[in-house]
Amino acid sequence: MAGIVRKIITSAKVPAPVAPYSPAVLVDKTMYISGQVGRDPTTGNLVPGGVVPEAHQTLKNIGTILEAAGIGYNNVVKVTVLLADIKDFASVNDVYTTYFTSNYPARAAYQVAALPLNARIEIEVVAVVGNIVDA
Repeated sequence: MAGIVRKIITSAKVPAPVAPYSPAVLVDKTMYISGQVGRDPTTGNLVPGGVVPEAHQTLKNIGTILEAAGIGYNNVVKVTVLLADIKDFASVNDVYTTYFTSNYPARAAYQVAALPLNARIEIEVVAVVGNIVDA
C-alpha cells in the first residue's frame, strides 16, 4: 500500500516561523498554508501603518509560499481571515480583492482577542496544486 506524500513548503523569501510550525504543508494535491501575519521578510518585523499595509504584506507572503509550490492565488480554495478588530473588515476586503480578483475562494472572517506579535490581521489558506478549470 502506497503512503500519502507529505511535503513541507517554504521559501527563503518569507519570514521564518516564530514557533514550531511549517509555512505550508502539501499533502497529495492539497496545500495548507499556516496563518501568516504582515511580517517583512527582510526584517521579520510587522510592517508599520496598521491593518491595510499588514494585509498587503500578509497576502504577499502567502503569494510567495504559493509560488514556492508552483501555483498562484487562483489555486486558493479556502481563506480564513482573523482580525484584531472586525471594524477593519471593509478595509481588508479592499486589499483582498487586489489579490483575489474573480472566482473567489470560500472564506470566513473572525474577530479574535489577540494575534501573534500584536498583528492586526492573520490569514491562513487552503490551496490545490494543479491546473484549475473553472466550471
